[in-house]
Amino acid sequence: MRFEIMRLSDIDGSTTDRLIADAETVRAMVEDAAATGERLYIRPYQAS
Repeated sequence: MRFEIMRLSDIDGSTTDRLIADAETVRAMVEDAAATGERLYIRPYQAS
């Protein structure tokens, strides 16, 4: 399964970066975000 990961701005909550990734990459990004306080929005990716 693939996921869409979006980094969110600390200032206004807008999307600053977008990545389509597998579950292992999501796990690594969540661990990094937890350590740094970064805000992420993650949802399942559905190709159009």
